[in-house]
Amino acid sequence: MKVLFDTNVILDVLMDRVPFAEEASFLMAKVEKGEIEGFLVATTVTTLFYLLQKSLGGKTAREKIRSLLSIFEPLSVNRRVLEDALASPFTDFEDAVLYEAARHAGLDYILTRNVKDFIKSAMPVFTPTEFLATLKTLSLD
Repeated sequence: MKVLFDTNVILDVLMDRVPFAEEASFLMAKVEKGEIEGFLVATTVTTLFYLLQKSLGGKTAREKIRSLLSIFEPLSVNRRVLEDALASPFTDFEDAVLYEAARHAGLDYILTRNVKDFIKSAMPVFTPTEFLATLKTLSLD
């Protein structure tokens, strides 16, 4: 199962944002164990670095990004992804880019806390809570 983790879910873990960090951490652990194939869009990685550097400093930001890259596979943002995002029915361009990168890579799910932002998605989109319930249904938990 190939899952795109949205920026907000990763930030929940890295910034230990209560009450969201626990479920997001559990799902990241499943990626680390190889039970889920986890993906990040390249733009998510740059955004995470920028935010982490501002709050934690450059050295810590680099360490956290290295750690993420050791377990998540980054998805490319190329001309095709960007052009399809521009042509998509999404109102938010950043969300359209995430969706198109996931679609072009053949992913199965998108994991975000802002499901409403992906209302135009043709692939299933879940919050961490919803995704955990889905995993239990599939007996993967």
